[in-house]
Amino acid sequence: MNKKQKIFLTSIALLITVIMGIAISYNGNINTEKVNIVVTFYPLAYLSQQIGGDLVQVTQLVPNNTEIHSWEPSASSIIAAENADIIIYNGADLDHWIEHDILPALSSNKLRVIVDSTDNLQLLSATETEIAEDHHAHSEYDPHTWVSPYMAKLQAEKIFNALVQVDPEHQNYYTERWEKIENELTDLDENYQSVLSTAQKTGIFVSHEAFGYLAHRYGFEQYGVIGLSGDEQPSATTIASLIDKMVLHETYVVYVDPVHSDQYIQAIKSEVQKQTDQNVTVLELYLMLGPTDNMNLIEQMEMNLNNLRIGLEAT
Repeated sequence: MNKKQKIFLTSIALLITVIMGIAISYNGNINTEKVNIVVTFYPLAYLSQQIGGDLVQVTQLVPNNTEIHSWEPSASSIIAAENADIIIYNGADLDHWIEHDILPALSSNKLRVIVDSTDNLQLLSATETEIAEDHHAHSEYDPHTWVSPYMAKLQAEKIFNALVQVDPEHQNYYTERWEKIENELTDLDENYQSVLSTAQKTGIFVSHEAFGYLAHRYGFEQYGVIGLSGDEQPSATTIASLIDKMVLHETYVVYVDPVHSDQYIQAIKSEVQKQTDQNVTVLELYLMLGPTDNMNLIEQMEMNLNNLRIGLEAT
């Protein structure tokens, strides 16, 4: 931690002390009945709300459809975390700032449960996910676990366990809601396995290599314009290599997450069409960083399966 960070955290700690004093003397606006959950980003917020229902208040730190790799917390983020009963983050070094900047700044006077939602899960190494040689991993692991229905279910279970720990009086309520989302994600996982087992193609071409957990579980490869970090810039060599692979494999579908720019995908589409005289289709693969196209997390997972079926030529 550098000097600037130490000064920042010290200032925040002092600010929290003042705010907590105000809260103790005047708590008319504080809801003391609901379990206060602070999460880092949308998938965890969605799962927390589905399991917690009317008994929780969920605060999401990273705004919807924001590039999480480069997001930085503010003083308000730390204040929100200070008041939380449960703090949930993705882990796998995706939201590393919560461990480095937020948790160390919190007071030790309040009991709270901290949930690393990928702790002890079977994570893919960055080298397993980043196939192209000129992609450089910024983390030891691929952090995009929630894109997979199977992995999202395991993360949701950790949220359920935390709620029962903090609020055991309402265990039956949480259990009923957890079983509902568990069944939805299990059904999705089974549908992915069933549909994609008939795939005629073995790989997909994507704007961002964020779909490694789908590829690993359902038996295909991903080739990306950019690697695990959504804010890196692709090289001309990477783009040329993808074009060559698409032409070689006679693949005429490319995928883009609508949250990110499709500039490079459109360039690849144009060049492949020029070289092959074949029409190239651009389909969406959702990274699920927020409600998009009027779809929530589950609905985006369903659309991803439909679009993968097309690109992989599954029946």
